[in-house]
Parts: sequence; C-alpha cells; structure tokens
Amino acid sequence: MGVEIERKFLVRGTAWQQSPSRWLSQGYLSQDGNVTVRVRISDQYGFLTIKSPTQGCRRAEYEYAIPLEEAKELLLLCQPALVEKRRYSVVHRGKLWEVDEFAGHNTGLVVAEIELKREDESFDPPEWLGEEVTDDPRYRNSSLVLYPFSQWSELPKSTTAP
Repeated sequence: MGVEIERKFLVRGTAWQQSPSRWLSQGYLSQDGNVTVRVRISDQYGFLTIKSPTQGCRRAEYEYAIPLEEAKELLLLCQPALVEKRRYSVVHRGKLWEVDEFAGHNTGLVVAEIELKREDESFDPPEWLGEEVTDDPRYRNSSLVLYPFSQWSELPKSTTAP
C-alpha cells in the first residue's frame, strides 16, 4: 500500500522563493470523507491521485501519471473550483520541502510540506517555517476548494500577506 506521511506548516518571509518552482492546477472528482480523488496538472503532465482519510500525519496515497489531455478533460468535471498554486522545491539540510504559494481565491496563503519516512522522523526546521497546521483540516487542498482562504474570517498570523 502507498503511504504518505506529511507534515504541514505556515511560512514566514520569502527566502524560499529563490528555489525552483512549477505551476500546479488541481481539482477534486470525489471528496466524500472516505476517499479523495484528485486530478492535477503539473507543467505538461497529468496525474490522478487517490487518498484515504488522514490519521494524524499519515494516510494511504496512490498516484498515477495520466495523459495531459485526459487530465485537462477531467479537470472540467471537478467542482466547485480548482486549486491553483506555485510549488517551490526547497532542499534544507538534506530534506525536501514543498512550499505552495496559492493563487486565486487562496491568494495570500503559503504552506510548506515535508514528506517523512516515519511519523517520528526528526528534521531541522528552516528559519522561514511558521506554525504547524498538520492537524487543521482547513489547510488541506481538498478543503481549500470548498472553503477558500479569502473567505476565512480569522486569518493565520504566519502566512505571507497578499
């Protein structure tokens, strides 16, 4: 079984913006609480991802490359909106951090993720890392589609201002 162990954090400052980046557009075909089915376009590649509910920082994840044209067609079936973001790949002390700078209705939100091999794996946090939000469901991309950052009444303190 494919397993994803991931922790999420808010981001301070802009030091991470010097890293390589790519544009992502993604939508959700299903997100009923038991399973999430996501379609993503990254550069010129399409992906279909199936995820189980999150338990702590762990969940089952299966990801498959699909033809770009099929990914574009599937994105048209997604509702209610797409999540669009620029993803920066930042290596800090031997660990890969993916920093997502959101666009559209989620502009102003910047979240960093690190995938781990074990739930208790240690890492040195970069100086730009803010509050951990792993357990806050509002920060899941599948939630941001339904409840975008621009509609939140209380904004987090350590995200980059729009």
